[in-house]
Amino acid sequence: MAAHQGSTGNVIAALCSLLIPGLGQLIQGRLLSAVFWFVSACIAFAVTWLITLSLLPFGWFLISVFSCISAARFRG
Repeated sequence: MAAHQGSTGNVIAALCSLLIPGLGQLIQGRLLSAVFWFVSACIAFAVTWLITLSLLPFGWFLISVFSCISAARFRG
């Protein structure tokens, strides 16, 4: 789908990864990367929840941003 960095496919993948980490990588056809980002986000959410005991998903958001950047910079 994505031909090069900044293409429409990469922008759509980046937006998807911002909502759910790994979804953009899955759209790009990178299954292992998608699983890595999603599992990382779940672990980060759990760790930040255990530390702060609040539902503020800071860990999830942080991983979402990095996943978004990864999807946007992908060169197919």
